[in-house]
Amino acid sequence: MSDAAARLEVALRTHRAQLRQGNLLIGGAFLLAFAAALPVGGFSLARLIEGWPEILSYLGAILPEIRHDHVVEDVGKWYWGFWRYLRLMVDTVLMAYAGTLIGLVGALLLVFPASNLLGRSRVLRFACRRMLEFSRSVPELVFALIFVVAFGVGPLAGVLAIALHSAGALGKLFAEASDNLDTRPLDGITATGAGWFGVIRIGVLPQVLPNWASYTLFRFEINIRSAAVLGFVGAGGIGQELYTSIRSFAYTDVSAVLLVIVAAVTMVDLASQALRRRFLDEDVIG
Repeated sequence: MSDAAARLEVALRTHRAQLRQGNLLIGGAFLLAFAAALPVGGFSLARLIEGWPEILSYLGAILPEIRHDHVVEDVGKWYWGFWRYLRLMVDTVLMAYAGTLIGLVGALLLVFPASNLLGRSRVLRFACRRMLEFSRSVPELVFALIFVVAFGVGPLAGVLAIALHSAGALGKLFAEASDNLDTRPLDGITATGAGWFGVIRIGVLPQVLPNWASYTLFRFEINIRSAAVLGFVGAGGIGQELYTSIRSFAYTDVSAVLLVIVAAVTMVDLASQALRRRFLDEDVIG
């Protein structure tokens, strides 16, 4: 073996040893963090085993009795408020839709100044990134409580809470997609004398739009679930009905509302998956 080959073999072994050491350090840090998180979260296998019968008992209480010889009658009693639940679920989906669109506009306004690759001003980039971090760091429930106090009980508070949180989350994802795009087309477009807006329109948007569309659809799915919970603080939608049923100990109503929510979210998820596949299909994009 030549000296060059021997040196290459030694360097390769050293590199592999360093990788193993780094992986061991990361794995050890992960295990230490997990061990510290267990007591903080009150996690205990004994508590889980102890509480499991209570979970089963509650599930048994919220499930209705449906007899094989009175199925139609029993289901009718179970879903006595079906049309009300359906209307509230439609309101919830529309809340999520409006909040997602408003949040999308906010993300688009902040994403380019916040991008490390496309942002021209360091001060503006810092300010935009902090705004996006604040929007996605504050829980939607907190935003909803603030807006309920400001605008009163109703869907407006939920829409605004979803919009603010969506703007921060989508802005973060959009900025990362923009920072990881291929810069060669941008250099070519800049060389022709195109301005910043021309570079964005011709060089950036065609590369990032498929991913942006996928992120937006996925965020819409998340927002439907969030909108269903925001009703707990008076922000409209079917969540208010669910909260009222829980507080009234109307157990079968709880399961009826939950099944409506699960069915609606499932249908929206399936539709969003089909749209995402279409946006990410190379033939369609091309």
